[in-house]
Amino acid sequence: MKNFISVERVFIEKTFMRLYEKSENEVSAKRENSWSKKEIIGHLIDSASNNHQRFVRAQFKDDLVFPGYDQDQWVAAQNYQSADWHSLIQLWKEFNLLIIHVVENISEDILKKERVNHNLYETAWKEIPAGKPATLEYFIKDYFDHLRHHIDKIFVQE
Repeated sequence: MKNFISVERVFIEKTFMRLYEKSENEVSAKRENSWSKKEIIGHLIDSASNNHQRFVRAQFKDDLVFPGYDQDQWVAAQNYQSADWHSLIQLWKEFNLLIIHVVENISEDILKKERVNHNLYETAWKEIPAGKPATLEYFIKDYFDHLRHHIDKIFVQE
């Protein structure tokens, strides 16, 4: 997990620099039925916020059952479209560096502990079927896969 987290830290730092160079017009542009780049980063902030709590709480319980949230409602309610771009990406970067710090301090035993009771069939990006054991390590890696998926979307839209 240490190597994985080191790679993610570098990715966050490098991506922040690439995002910082984007213009307000570019990050605010919207296509029909899709989020702007600002809204994608806002969604990733929401994801970081929810998953930070999940990763901390998972250390003190025997299951991986967590509340979900409606992504579109959260993005709309917070009106990321009108937020300052540089403030959004700074928050995104710092929140993910905090998550990395949290993960670095989770014991291997907790990361690898198999838990049959979970709802990763609802809350994970790449779902695990109900009844199949899941680990916190899987859920953390899934979080970063989800993050990269959306970051890729930002740079593909160029």
